[in-house]
Amino acid sequence: QVQLVESGGGLVQAGGSLRLSCAASGRTSSSYIMGWFRQAPGKEREFVAAYNLRTTTTYATDSMKGRFTISGDNAKNTVYLQMNTLKPDDTAVYYCAAGGPKIYSSSHYYLASHYDYWGQGTQVTVSS
Repeated sequence: QVQLVESGGGLVQAGGSLRLSCAASGRTSSSYIMGWFRQAPGKEREFVAAYNLRTTTTYATDSMKGRFTISGDNAKNTVYLQMNTLKPDDTAVYYCAAGGPKIYSSSHYYLASHYDYWGQGTQVTVSS
């Protein structure tokens, strides 16, 4: 089992920044891909970004590139999501996810169903 603990959410004004962290513990050797998804009220959960702790490869949606940056620390089994120039549309619960064996092609990084473990989520609220 892998446990994921997210932190860093909160309330911020439009144009502001937040940095989310997600620390993994437990049997992390097979869960070397960590990602962020978000879900706004009444909407589907959507992919934000992912990081491969073994290769340091990153994946992100085009709409968030330039504002959101994912990074990781393999030694700490932790990933970070730096979010800049936040907009009210970024308001959502942000979930950390981890996986490995079921993510073996680029397209899998973007699919929630390919991740094995999930954090409880952290609320990000952007006021206008």
